[in-house]
Amino acid sequence: MTADDVAREIVDACLKIHRKLGPGLLESVYESVLSYELRNRGLDVMVQVVLPVTY
Repeated sequence: MTADDVAREIVDACLKIHRKLGPGLLESVYESVLSYELRNRGLDVMVQVVLPVTY
């Protein structure tokens, strides 16, 4: 799967979620639903990954 294919799946999933749920829910709801949708599309998804930051 190319980067364009992955991007297409992400945008399509986001549009589907927006059409079904609409705006106004908590960010955690959208995060959960989006990760579910992307996993169902065969993508490997990690949420709330801790990244080291050097300041």
